[in-house]
Amino acid sequence: MPSRRHFIAGSAAAVGLAALPQLPAAAAESATATAPGGAPNLVVVLADDLGYGDLSPYGQKLISTPRIGQLAAEGLRFTDAYAAAAVCAPSRAALLTGLHTGHAPVRANPGSGGQAGLGAGDTTFAEVLRARGYRTGLFGKWGFGPEAADQPSHPLSRGFEQFYGYIDHGHAHQYYPSYLWRDGVKEPVAAGTFAPDAIAARALDFIDAHAAGPDPFLLLLTPNLPHAPSEVPDLGPYASKSWSKANKAHAAQIGLLDAQVGAVVDRLRAHGIAERTVVLVASDNGPHEEGGVDPDLFDANGPLRGYKRNLYEGGVRVPLIAWGPGRIAAGATSARPTPLHDLLPTLADLAGAPAPSDIDGLSAAPVLAGAPALAPIHSHLYWYRDEQGVTSRADAQDGGRAKRVAEAIRKDRWKGVRFAPGRDREAPDAQWQFELYDLTADLGEQRDVAAANPSVVASLTTLLRASWAPTYPRRAWGLTAVPDAAGATVTTRLSNGAARAWPDARVALSVPAGWTATPAGPVTAASLAPGQTLTTVWTVTGPAAATSALLTASATTSAYRFSAPVRFAPLPAPPTRDGYLSDLPWVSAANGWGPVEVDRSNGRKEAGDGTPIAFGGVTYAKGLGVHAPSEVVYHLGGRAARFTALVGIDDFSKQQSAAGATRAVVRADGRTLLTTAVLTGAGGPTAVDLDVTGVRLLHLVVEDANGNSAFDHTSWARPHVTVR
Repeated sequence: MPSRRHFIAGSAAAVGLAALPQLPAAAAESATATAPGGAPNLVVVLADDLGYGDLSPYGQKLISTPRIGQLAAEGLRFTDAYAAAAVCAPSRAALLTGLHTGHAPVRANPGSGGQAGLGAGDTTFAEVLRARGYRTGLFGKWGFGPEAADQPSHPLSRGFEQFYGYIDHGHAHQYYPSYLWRDGVKEPVAAGTFAPDAIAARALDFIDAHAAGPDPFLLLLTPNLPHAPSEVPDLGPYASKSWSKANKAHAAQIGLLDAQVGAVVDRLRAHGIAERTVVLVASDNGPHEEGGVDPDLFDANGPLRGYKRNLYEGGVRVPLIAWGPGRIAAGATSARPTPLHDLLPTLADLAGAPAPSDIDGLSAAPVLAGAPALAPIHSHLYWYRDEQGVTSRADAQDGGRAKRVAEAIRKDRWKGVRFAPGRDREAPDAQWQFELYDLTADLGEQRDVAAANPSVVASLTTLLRASWAPTYPRRAWGLTAVPDAAGATVTTRLSNGAARAWPDARVALSVPAGWTATPAGPVTAASLAPGQTLTTVWTVTGPAAATSALLTASATTSAYRFSAPVRFAPLPAPPTRDGYLSDLPWVSAANGWGPVEVDRSNGRKEAGDGTPIAFGGVTYAKGLGVHAPSEVVYHLGGRAARFTALVGIDDFSKQQSAAGATRAVVRADGRTLLTTAVLTGAGGPTAVDLDVTGVRLLHLVVEDANGNSAFDHTSWARPHVTVR
C-alpha cells in the first residue's frame, strides 16, 4: 500500500419469479404502533468474514457458538441471506445505504478499484432512524476512509451519534492498535488492549445509557472478528487441539464473537427491554483463508462453493438470524432470498421511519412478523466484483480469474456468474465467460449448465447489464444546510425522498447569542409531497469580530424530525500582497477524497509529512492536492490582477496508475475563465496564466474526465496571485 496517499479507485419469462403481494402503504407504521412496546430498540451485529457454515445453527461442528445458536432456536433463521459483495467495504456500504453493488457508492475494497468513502447524499439507515427519534451508536469497524473527523464519510456525519472503533479499513486489521476513534477524536488506547473487548464494552455502555429511554435506540456492533490476523488473548477450549495456531485462534475468535452476542442479549434482559428489542446477527461476506486459516477444516462455507472474494454462493451467502421475544416466532426459518441491503427498509419499517424511495432493498419486516406472504420479493439479486486481493483457494474456485471483474445474479432457481476478459466491465458480452447453475438441483454450483440453457443465459445477461450504472444519482432525502459565506447566507433544504407525503413541515435555523438568521422564503409547508423540497435561504450576520459559529438547522414534520449542524464562517480577508493561495485561508473546500492537501500535506495525515508536488521530475514546494470532483474557493476581494499555476496529475499519482484523467476549470464570480484539455499523467501539467482583475471569488475546480474517479488525484502547483 503506498505510504503517501490513500487513493480512491474508480458502482424472459423462462426465469421469471412472481412477486408476492406488497406490504400495504400504511402497514409498517400501524404495525409499529400496535407492536408490544411500540417502536422497538434495534441491535445489528455484523461479523467480519464469518462464513455461512461457521455457526452451529448452520451446521458448524468444531466451533461452539451456543449463544447465537440459542438466538436461532428462539428466533428466525434465514437460509438464503446474502451479503451484497464478497469483500467487506462494498458489502458494508450496501448494508448501510440499501443499494446493491451496481448502484452503491462503494463497489470495491480500498486499493482495488472502488471508491472508499460515503458522500453527503449517501443516506444510511442510521440517518433514517434518527428521523424517527432513535438514539444511534456504532461500535467497531466502520471501514470507509478518510481517517479524519468532520467529513462526509465519518460515522457522525452519516447518522450515528456515538462511535467507538476503527474508521479506516486497514486500521481494522489491528487487534492491538495504538489508538481507536471515539466520536470525532483519535484516542490512544493502553498498550496490550485487545480492541474487540474494548469495543464490546462501549456497546454495552450504550445499552446502559439508553435502556430507560425515552427514545428507542439503534446499536450497530461491528467487531472485526473473525477477520485475519488470527489474534485473540485466550485460545480457550481450542488450546489443546491438534490444529495450527492460526486455526485455534480463529476458532477462539468465533467463540468470542458468540460470547459478545450473548453479552448483548444478557444486558438487554438485565434492563428488562428484551421484549422491546429486535436483534439481527449477520456477516459481511464468506469465510476467509488468510493468515494460515484453513476454512475447509471448519467446513466454513457449509454445502456451498467458494470463499471470501468469490461470487459463488460460499462467498456471498451468509448467516442471518433475527431474534425478538414476543415479536419474532421461535424456531422459524425463511428461505426468502434476502440480501443485506434489505436492512435499511426493514429497520425503517420496524421503526416507522421514512426510508428513501430510490433504494434497491425491500423490507423483510413482514417475514420477521410472521407474515412472509406480505413481504416483497426481489425480481433478481445482483453482485459486482472488482477485487485485486488474491488468495489461493478463492483463486482456484475462480479458475485463476480472481483479479478479473466479475458479476453474479440470482433469479429464482438460477445463479449466473460471469467473468470479464480483464478489468473492463464494458467489454462486449461475447468476451465474458458465463457460468450458469441450477441452485435447486445443484446448491454447491458444481455443474455449469450454461451451454444447455442459452435463453436463460441471454436473459440473465440482459439483467446484469441493466443492474449496473456507472453513477447512481440519488434523490435528495432529509435536511441539509449549506453555507455560502460569499453571500452571507445559509440555505436549508428539507427534501422528501420517501414514498409518502410529509404533512406539516417546518424548518428553523438556530444561531448563537449575538448572531441573527433571517429567512428569505417559506419556513413551513402544509405538506411535502414525495420528491418535493422546502428550500429556505437564511441571511446570517454575526458580531464584528466573529470568525465562525456553529449553527443548527432543524426541521419537523407531523411524524419526523431532522437536524443538521453547519459551520458558518464570514469571508476571510482578501490577500494584501503577492503570494501563494496555499498560504491563504479558503472560503470553502470540497474534495472527492479526504481533506484538500496543502503544500506538502498527505490526505490521510498531518501537513508536512508528504512529498512535495512533482511534475516530470521537477518538484514544487507549494501547491494543493485534490481528488476529482473538487472545488476550492478563495476570496480575492477584487484586489488581485493575475493568477498563475501548473495543474495536472502529478508524478506520484502517475506511478500508481495511468488510469487517472481529469479536467481543470477556473471560475471567477460565476464566469468560466479556463477549462483545460483532459489532464493525464502522461500528458503532463497545463500552465495557467489568467487575468483576475476585479475578481471577488476565485474557484479552482477539478472534474472527472473519463467517467471513472479512479486515480484522479490532481495537483495545483505554485497557485499564485499577484496583487495590484
